[in-house]
Amino acid sequence: MYLVSAVCMYYALSGAHINLIWGEIQHMHWGWVSFAIIATILLFLLQSWRWALILRPVERVSMWTCTRAVYIGLFANEVLPLRAGELIRCFLITRWSSVPLSVSFASALIERIFDGIWLMICFFLTLRMAALPHIFERGGYILGIIIVVAALIIGFGMYAKQQSIDKFFGFAFPSWFDTLVADLHLIGHSRYLYYSFFTSGAFLLVQIFPIYAVIRGYRLDTEFPWITSFAMMVLLRLSSVVPQAPGNLGLFQGIAFRTLVLFGVSAAISKRFSFVLWGVATIPLIVVGFLILLLSGIKMSHLHREAMNAAEVSKTTT
Repeated sequence: MYLVSAVCMYYALSGAHINLIWGEIQHMHWGWVSFAIIATILLFLLQSWRWALILRPVERVSMWTCTRAVYIGLFANEVLPLRAGELIRCFLITRWSSVPLSVSFASALIERIFDGIWLMICFFLTLRMAALPHIFERGGYILGIIIVVAALIIGFGMYAKQQSIDKFFGFAFPSWFDTLVADLHLIGHSRYLYYSFFTSGAFLLVQIFPIYAVIRGYRLDTEFPWITSFAMMVLLRLSSVVPQAPGNLGLFQGIAFRTLVLFGVSAAISKRFSFVLWGVATIPLIVVGFLILLLSGIKMSHLHREAMNAAEVSKTTT
């Protein structure tokens, strides 16, 4: 994980003439950059709304509760390795509501499946727009297989009867699993599941806007800024599936500048732009997440430990 990030960071810095970046930042169009920062922060309200929709058949979790958990999770993803924020946000929902931890995990998995389906649709559109390196193509197909398998497992849990599941596996599951299956049935047979699916599509597509705004603000010379923004969004989201260093450092820069090179932007400018885009995409979420963490009166070190302990307890009860 760290080795890949370090290699990508070295590659992004090599030949970037990073000493020029400050002058370029001073000449950026800050109206566009401000729009990108605001859009980066606000777009995750869609994720919070989607999560509330998925959980609604089980419990009516407030939008504010989901929003706090999402932004604290985003903050944790930026400062902790292995996307620990996913675990933390699921744990926070169980702390602030009566949703079981197993159901919280399942709802997050449903989110990822929906994201993956929309991402694969966008990925195949990207293949028609640009000749992608083979590693991106292989990564996309592998992700597609993982999504199909995960969707089949979750779908089986949603629509199969408890007796059928016990018979299929040949033994009876513990009581917590009965609760999970019962809640998955509620989620799977609710119209809110379909609302959340289409919300996932909107959530993915609006992530184009901050990238486009930074391209315009940086005054980047690219012939097709919307297509470039779309392709970069897809490849950055595709790369985020891979466990990586805190803040996506290294891999983010590598993917961003490689995408720009595909669309005819010079390597040196693309590399410098990748650091500006990373700053706009990351620093606002760190600030907002940290502020919400402070307002919630929670210490990240304690929260991470409690979430890990809760996950371990959940495993030992299987």
